[in-house]
Amino acid sequence: MKLLMIPLLAMALLTGCQESPTGRNRLALVPDAVMADMGQDSFEQMKQQNTVVTRPEVNRLVQCITGELVAAARTEYPQAPVPESWEVAVFEASSPNAFALPGGKIGVHTGLLRIAENPSQLATVIGHEIAHVLADHGNERLTQQLGVQAGMLLVGLFTESEIAEDQIQQALGIGAQLGLTLPFSRAHEEEADLMGLSIMARAGFKPGESVQLWQNMAQASGTQPLEFLSTHPNHDTRIAALRNQLEAARAISETVPPAKCQI
Repeated sequence: MKLLMIPLLAMALLTGCQESPTGRNRLALVPDAVMADMGQDSFEQMKQQNTVVTRPEVNRLVQCITGELVAAARTEYPQAPVPESWEVAVFEASSPNAFALPGGKIGVHTGLLRIAENPSQLATVIGHEIAHVLADHGNERLTQQLGVQAGMLLVGLFTESEIAEDQIQQALGIGAQLGLTLPFSRAHEEEADLMGLSIMARAGFKPGESVQLWQNMAQASGTQPLEFLSTHPNHDTRIAALRNQLEAARAISETVPPAKCQI
Protein backbone atom coordinates (compact mmCIF):
# COMPACT_ATOMS: atom_id res chain seq x y z
CA MET A 1 0.00 0.00 0.00
CA LYS A 2 2.79 2.42 0.90
CA LEU A 3 4.53 1.76 -2.43
CA LEU A 4 1.27 2.43 -4.26
CA MET A 5 0.69 5.71 -2.43
CA ILE A 6 4.05 7.21 -3.44
CA PRO A 7 3.32 7.49 -7.20
CA LEU A 8 -0.30 8.47 -6.49
CA LEU A 9 0.74 11.31 -4.20
CA ALA A 10 3.44 12.37 -6.67
CA MET A 11 0.76 12.56 -9.34
CA ALA A 12 -1.44 14.58 -6.99
CA LEU A 13 1.35 17.07 -6.32
CA LEU A 14 2.05 17.50 -10.03
CA THR A 15 -1.66 17.93 -10.74
CA GLY A 16 -2.11 20.44 -7.94
CA CYS A 17 0.82 22.72 -8.81
CA GLN A 18 -0.72 25.71 -10.54
CA GLU A 19 -0.50 29.46 -10.97
CA SER A 20 -3.04 31.82 -9.48
CA PRO A 21 -4.78 34.31 -11.81
CA THR A 22 -2.00 36.81 -11.03
CA GLY A 23 0.77 34.30 -11.80
CA ARG A 24 1.65 33.37 -8.20
CA ASN A 25 2.73 29.74 -7.76
CA ARG A 26 0.45 27.72 -5.51
CA LEU A 27 -0.51 24.19 -4.50
CA ALA A 28 -4.23 23.38 -4.44
CA LEU A 29 -4.98 19.66 -4.27
CA VAL A 30 -8.63 19.44 -3.19
CA PRO A 31 -10.94 18.70 -6.16
CA ASP A 32 -13.13 21.65 -7.22
CA ALA A 33 -16.30 19.60 -6.81
CA VAL A 34 -15.37 18.83 -3.20
CA MET A 35 -14.66 22.51 -2.49
CA ALA A 36 -18.04 23.47 -4.02
CA ASP A 37 -19.80 20.91 -1.82
CA MET A 38 -18.06 22.30 1.25
CA GLY A 39 -19.10 25.83 0.30
CA GLN A 40 -22.71 24.74 -0.26
CA ASP A 41 -22.92 22.87 3.04
CA SER A 42 -21.38 25.74 5.02
CA PHE A 43 -23.67 28.30 3.39
CA GLU A 44 -26.82 26.27 4.10
CA GLN A 45 -25.72 25.85 7.71
CA MET A 46 -25.16 29.59 8.08
CA LYS A 47 -28.58 30.39 6.63
CA GLN A 48 -30.21 28.02 9.10
CA GLN A 49 -28.35 29.33 12.13
CA ASN A 50 -28.43 33.08 11.43
CA THR A 51 -30.95 35.76 10.52
CA VAL A 52 -31.20 36.35 6.77
CA VAL A 53 -32.29 39.86 5.83
CA THR A 54 -35.32 39.90 3.52
CA ARG A 55 -35.67 43.64 2.87
CA PRO A 56 -36.11 43.89 -0.93
CA GLU A 57 -34.14 47.11 -1.41
CA VAL A 58 -31.10 45.71 0.43
CA ASN A 59 -31.12 42.44 -1.46
CA ARG A 60 -31.62 44.15 -4.83
CA LEU A 61 -28.56 46.32 -4.25
CA VAL A 62 -26.28 43.48 -3.12
CA GLN A 63 -27.46 41.18 -5.90
CA CYS A 64 -27.03 43.91 -8.53
CA ILE A 65 -23.47 44.62 -7.40
CA THR A 66 -22.63 40.92 -7.26
CA GLY A 67 -24.05 40.30 -10.73
CA GLU A 68 -22.00 43.13 -12.24
CA LEU A 69 -18.84 41.94 -10.50
CA VAL A 70 -19.24 38.29 -11.51
CA ALA A 71 -19.74 39.26 -15.16
CA ALA A 72 -16.67 41.50 -14.97
CA ALA A 73 -14.61 38.74 -13.30
CA ARG A 74 -15.28 36.44 -16.25
CA THR A 75 -13.94 39.12 -18.59
CA GLU A 76 -11.00 40.23 -16.47
CA TYR A 77 -9.81 36.73 -15.56
CA PRO A 78 -11.06 34.45 -18.37
CA GLN A 79 -8.75 31.59 -17.37
CA ALA A 80 -10.03 31.45 -13.79
CA PRO A 81 -12.87 29.00 -13.10
CA VAL A 82 -15.91 31.12 -12.23
CA PRO A 83 -19.00 29.32 -10.85
CA GLU A 84 -21.89 29.33 -13.31
CA SER A 85 -24.40 30.63 -10.79
CA TRP A 86 -24.09 32.60 -7.56
CA GLU A 87 -26.32 32.74 -4.51
CA VAL A 88 -26.27 35.88 -2.37
CA ALA A 89 -27.57 36.36 1.16
CA VAL A 90 -27.48 39.35 3.50
CA PHE A 91 -27.04 38.38 7.16
CA GLU A 92 -27.98 40.40 10.21
CA ALA A 93 -24.55 40.85 11.81
CA SER A 94 -22.89 43.97 13.20
CA SER A 95 -19.37 43.19 11.95
CA PRO A 96 -18.42 45.00 8.70
CA ASN A 97 -17.67 41.81 6.80
CA ALA A 98 -18.54 39.80 3.72
CA PHE A 99 -17.44 36.39 2.48
CA ALA A 100 -17.56 34.27 -0.64
CA LEU A 101 -17.46 30.49 -0.66
CA PRO A 102 -16.48 27.97 -3.34
CA GLY A 103 -19.38 27.07 -5.58
CA GLY A 104 -20.57 30.69 -5.81
CA LYS A 105 -22.00 31.56 -2.39
CA ILE A 106 -21.74 35.14 -1.09
CA GLY A 107 -22.71 36.50 2.30
CA VAL A 108 -22.80 40.18 3.24
CA HIS A 109 -23.19 41.43 6.81
CA THR A 110 -25.46 44.37 7.54
CA GLY A 111 -22.54 45.91 9.42
CA LEU A 112 -20.73 46.34 6.10
CA LEU A 113 -23.71 48.24 4.68
CA ARG A 114 -23.19 50.85 7.40
CA ILE A 115 -19.49 51.27 6.53
CA ALA A 116 -19.81 51.30 2.73
CA GLU A 117 -21.20 54.70 1.77
CA ASN A 118 -22.00 53.91 -1.88
CA PRO A 119 -22.18 50.98 -4.33
CA SER A 120 -18.53 51.34 -5.37
CA GLN A 121 -17.36 50.96 -1.79
CA LEU A 122 -19.56 47.91 -1.32
CA ALA A 123 -18.23 46.54 -4.62
CA THR A 124 -14.70 46.88 -3.22
CA VAL A 125 -15.39 44.28 -0.54
CA ILE A 126 -17.59 41.96 -2.60
CA GLY A 127 -15.05 42.08 -5.45
CA HIS A 128 -12.31 41.20 -2.96
CA GLU A 129 -14.30 38.19 -1.76
CA ILE A 130 -15.07 37.02 -5.30
CA ALA A 131 -11.34 37.23 -5.99
CA HIS A 132 -10.69 34.79 -3.12
CA VAL A 133 -12.91 32.26 -4.92
CA LEU A 134 -11.38 32.87 -8.36
CA ALA A 135 -7.88 32.47 -6.94
CA ASP A 136 -8.90 29.28 -5.11
CA HIS A 137 -7.48 30.58 -1.83
CA GLY A 138 -9.72 28.28 0.23
CA ASN A 139 -8.39 25.24 -1.63
CA GLU A 140 -4.82 26.41 -1.16
CA ARG A 141 -5.29 26.93 2.57
CA LEU A 142 -7.10 23.61 3.03
CA THR A 143 -4.29 21.87 1.14
CA GLN A 144 -1.81 23.44 3.55
CA GLN A 145 -3.88 22.33 6.54
CA LEU A 146 -4.40 18.77 5.34
CA GLY A 147 -0.90 18.19 3.99
CA VAL A 148 -0.54 14.64 2.65
CA GLN A 149 -4.25 14.03 3.25
CA ALA A 150 -5.10 16.57 0.55
CA GLY A 151 -3.16 14.53 -2.00
CA MET A 152 -4.96 11.40 -0.81
CA LEU A 153 -8.27 13.23 -1.24
CA LEU A 154 -7.35 14.06 -4.83
CA VAL A 155 -6.63 10.44 -5.72
CA GLY A 156 -9.59 9.06 -3.81
CA LEU A 157 -7.81 7.55 -0.80
CA PHE A 158 -9.32 10.06 1.62
CA THR A 159 -12.91 11.31 1.79
CA GLU A 160 -14.49 14.70 2.38
CA SER A 161 -16.35 13.33 5.41
CA GLU A 162 -13.01 12.66 7.13
CA ILE A 163 -12.17 16.39 7.19
CA ALA A 164 -12.98 18.13 10.47
CA GLU A 165 -15.65 20.84 10.26
CA ASP A 166 -13.38 23.44 11.86
CA GLN A 167 -10.70 22.75 9.24
CA ILE A 168 -13.24 23.40 6.50
CA GLN A 169 -14.49 26.62 8.10
CA GLN A 170 -10.98 27.94 8.64
CA ALA A 171 -10.02 27.16 5.06
CA LEU A 172 -13.10 28.94 3.73
CA GLY A 173 -12.45 32.00 5.88
CA ILE A 174 -15.49 31.69 8.12
CA GLY A 175 -15.84 31.01 11.82
CA ALA A 176 -18.32 29.08 13.91
CA GLN A 177 -20.19 32.34 14.57
CA LEU A 178 -21.36 34.49 11.70
CA GLY A 179 -19.80 37.63 13.12
CA LEU A 180 -16.34 36.10 12.82
CA THR A 181 -14.57 35.96 9.47
CA LEU A 182 -11.13 34.43 9.45
CA PRO A 183 -8.35 36.13 7.49
CA PHE A 184 -6.52 34.38 4.72
CA SER A 185 -2.74 34.69 4.59
CA ARG A 186 -1.31 38.13 3.91
CA ALA A 187 -0.33 37.02 0.39
CA HIS A 188 -3.91 35.89 -0.26
CA GLU A 189 -5.37 39.11 1.10
CA GLU A 190 -3.07 41.27 -0.99
CA GLU A 191 -3.81 39.23 -4.11
CA ALA A 192 -7.57 39.48 -3.50
CA ASP A 193 -7.29 43.24 -2.98
CA LEU A 194 -5.61 43.82 -6.34
CA MET A 195 -7.77 41.32 -8.22
CA GLY A 196 -10.87 42.82 -6.63
CA LEU A 197 -9.79 46.31 -7.71
CA SER A 198 -9.46 45.18 -11.32
CA ILE A 199 -12.80 43.38 -11.18
CA MET A 200 -14.69 46.37 -9.77
CA ALA A 201 -13.10 48.66 -12.36
CA ARG A 202 -14.10 46.28 -15.17
CA ALA A 203 -17.65 46.30 -13.78
CA GLY A 204 -17.82 50.08 -14.04
CA PHE A 205 -17.50 50.96 -10.37
CA LYS A 206 -15.24 53.80 -9.24
CA PRO A 207 -11.78 52.43 -8.31
CA GLY A 208 -10.92 55.40 -6.11
CA GLU A 209 -13.71 54.44 -3.73
CA SER A 210 -11.67 51.37 -2.73
CA VAL A 211 -9.28 53.66 -0.89
CA GLN A 212 -12.12 55.51 0.80
CA LEU A 213 -13.72 52.23 1.87
CA TRP A 214 -10.57 51.11 3.66
CA GLN A 215 -10.20 54.54 5.22
CA ASN A 216 -13.74 54.07 6.56
CA MET A 217 -12.74 50.63 7.84
CA ALA A 218 -9.68 52.09 9.57
CA GLN A 219 -11.77 54.74 11.28
CA ALA A 220 -14.35 52.17 12.39
CA SER A 221 -11.85 49.61 13.67
CA GLY A 222 -9.65 51.98 15.67
CA THR A 223 -6.24 50.65 16.71
CA GLN A 224 -4.98 47.68 14.70
CA PRO A 225 -2.40 45.14 15.87
CA LEU A 226 1.10 45.54 14.46
CA GLU A 227 1.21 44.22 10.91
CA PHE A 228 3.70 41.44 11.64
CA LEU A 229 1.30 40.10 14.28
CA SER A 230 -1.61 39.90 11.84
CA THR A 231 -2.28 37.98 8.65
CA HIS A 232 -4.22 40.94 7.31
CA PRO A 233 -2.23 43.83 5.84
CA ASN A 234 -2.78 46.85 8.06
CA HIS A 235 -5.03 49.56 6.66
CA ASP A 236 -2.17 51.90 5.69
CA THR A 237 -0.36 49.15 3.78
CA ARG A 238 -3.57 48.08 2.06
CA ILE A 239 -4.46 51.64 1.07
CA ALA A 240 -0.96 52.30 -0.27
CA ALA A 241 -1.06 49.15 -2.41
CA LEU A 242 -4.46 50.10 -3.82
CA ARG A 243 -3.31 53.64 -4.58
CA ASN A 244 -0.37 52.23 -6.52
CA GLN A 245 -2.81 50.38 -8.78
CA LEU A 246 -5.43 53.12 -9.16
CA GLU A 247 -4.07 54.49 -12.44
CA ALA A 248 -4.29 51.07 -14.10
CA ALA A 249 -7.72 50.44 -12.60
CA ARG A 250 -9.05 53.81 -13.78
CA ALA A 251 -7.77 53.04 -17.28
CA ILE A 252 -9.92 49.89 -17.19
CA SER A 253 -12.99 51.69 -15.87
CA GLU A 254 -12.79 54.32 -18.63
CA THR A 255 -13.35 51.59 -21.23
CA VAL A 256 -16.68 50.42 -19.78
CA PRO A 257 -20.01 52.10 -18.94
CA PRO A 258 -20.62 53.07 -15.30
CA ALA A 259 -22.26 50.45 -13.10
CA LYS A 260 -26.00 51.01 -12.73
CA CYS A 261 -26.46 49.68 -9.20
CA GLN A 262 -27.85 52.37 -6.93
CA ILE A 263 -28.59 52.63 -3.23
